[in-house]
Amino acid sequence: MSEHPFENTYELSNEQLILLEEAEEEMLRNNLGKAEEILLKMIEDDDECIPALNNLAHLYGRHFSDFEKAVEIYDKVLNLEPDNAWARDARRRYQRYVGRD
Repeated sequence: MSEHPFENTYELSNEQLILLEEAEEEMLRNNLGKAEEILLKMIEDDDECIPALNNLAHLYGRHFSDFEKAVEIYDKVLNLEPDNAWARDARRRYQRYVGRD
Protein backbone atom coordinates (compact mmCIF):
# COMPACT_ATOMS: atom_id res chain seq x y z
CA MET A 1 0.00 0.00 0.00
CA SER A 2 1.33 3.43 -0.88
CA GLU A 3 1.86 6.24 1.59
CA HIS A 4 -0.47 8.55 -0.38
CA PRO A 5 -3.99 7.41 -1.33
CA PHE A 6 -3.89 8.90 -4.85
CA GLU A 7 -1.94 8.45 -8.04
CA ASN A 8 1.13 10.68 -8.18
CA THR A 9 0.38 11.90 -11.71
CA TYR A 10 2.91 14.73 -11.57
CA GLU A 11 5.68 12.53 -10.17
CA LEU A 12 6.13 14.80 -7.16
CA SER A 13 8.88 14.00 -4.71
CA ASN A 14 7.94 12.66 -1.31
CA GLU A 15 8.85 16.07 0.16
CA GLN A 16 6.55 17.84 -2.32
CA LEU A 17 3.72 15.44 -1.48
CA ILE A 18 4.16 16.09 2.23
CA LEU A 19 4.27 19.88 1.74
CA LEU A 20 1.20 19.81 -0.50
CA GLU A 21 -0.68 17.80 2.11
CA GLU A 22 0.43 20.25 4.83
CA ALA A 23 -0.73 23.23 2.76
CA GLU A 24 -4.13 21.62 2.17
CA GLU A 25 -4.47 20.84 5.88
CA GLU A 26 -3.63 24.45 6.76
CA MET A 27 -6.34 25.64 4.36
CA LEU A 28 -8.84 23.34 6.04
CA ARG A 29 -7.82 24.75 9.43
CA ASN A 30 -8.24 28.26 7.99
CA ASN A 31 -4.52 28.97 8.57
CA LEU A 32 -4.41 30.67 5.20
CA GLY A 33 -1.17 32.58 5.68
CA LYS A 34 0.65 29.36 6.59
CA ALA A 35 -0.85 27.57 3.57
CA GLU A 36 0.27 30.42 1.32
CA GLU A 37 3.77 30.31 2.81
CA ILE A 38 4.09 26.57 2.13
CA LEU A 39 2.79 26.86 -1.44
CA LEU A 40 5.00 29.85 -2.27
CA LYS A 41 8.04 27.92 -0.99
CA MET A 42 7.08 24.95 -3.15
CA ILE A 43 6.84 27.20 -6.22
CA GLU A 44 10.12 28.90 -5.36
CA ASP A 45 11.74 25.46 -5.43
CA ASP A 46 9.86 24.32 -8.57
CA ASP A 47 8.03 27.05 -10.48
CA GLU A 48 6.30 24.47 -12.67
CA CYS A 49 4.74 22.42 -9.85
CA ILE A 50 1.20 22.30 -11.16
CA PRO A 51 -0.45 20.97 -7.97
CA ALA A 52 1.14 23.77 -5.92
CA LEU A 53 0.17 26.36 -8.53
CA ASN A 54 -3.42 25.10 -8.64
CA ASN A 55 -3.69 25.16 -4.86
CA LEU A 56 -2.19 28.63 -4.66
CA ALA A 57 -4.58 29.96 -7.30
CA HIS A 58 -7.48 28.38 -5.42
CA LEU A 59 -6.25 29.98 -2.18
CA TYR A 60 -6.03 33.43 -3.77
CA GLY A 61 -9.38 33.18 -5.53
CA ARG A 62 -11.54 31.41 -2.99
CA HIS A 63 -10.05 32.53 0.32
CA PHE A 64 -8.32 35.85 -0.35
CA SER A 65 -10.70 37.11 -3.10
CA ASP A 66 -7.63 38.14 -5.09
CA PHE A 67 -9.23 37.15 -8.37
CA GLU A 68 -6.64 38.81 -10.57
CA LYS A 69 -3.81 36.87 -8.91
CA ALA A 70 -5.83 33.66 -9.17
CA VAL A 71 -6.38 34.20 -12.90
CA GLU A 72 -2.68 34.99 -13.38
CA ILE A 73 -1.66 31.72 -11.72
CA TYR A 74 -4.27 29.69 -13.60
CA ASP A 75 -2.91 31.24 -16.82
CA LYS A 76 0.51 29.86 -15.89
CA VAL A 77 -0.97 26.42 -15.18
CA LEU A 78 -2.69 26.43 -18.57
CA ASN A 79 0.52 27.49 -20.33
CA LEU A 80 2.20 24.46 -18.76
CA GLU A 81 -0.75 22.12 -19.21
CA PRO A 82 -3.28 23.41 -21.80
CA ASP A 83 -5.67 20.49 -21.27
CA ASN A 84 -6.11 21.09 -17.53
CA ALA A 85 -9.90 21.38 -17.43
CA TRP A 86 -10.01 22.09 -13.69
CA ALA A 87 -7.70 25.11 -14.04
CA ARG A 88 -9.57 26.31 -17.13
CA ASP A 89 -12.94 26.17 -15.36
CA ALA A 90 -11.62 27.85 -12.22
CA ARG A 91 -9.92 30.58 -14.27
CA ARG A 92 -13.16 31.24 -16.14
CA ARG A 93 -15.02 31.57 -12.83
CA TYR A 94 -12.58 34.21 -11.54
CA GLN A 95 -12.25 36.05 -14.85
CA ARG A 96 -15.83 37.23 -14.41
CA TYR A 97 -14.71 39.27 -11.41
CA VAL A 98 -11.73 40.93 -13.09
CA GLY A 99 -13.36 41.63 -16.43
CA ARG A 100 -10.97 39.45 -18.45
CA ASP A 101 -12.26 36.97 -20.99
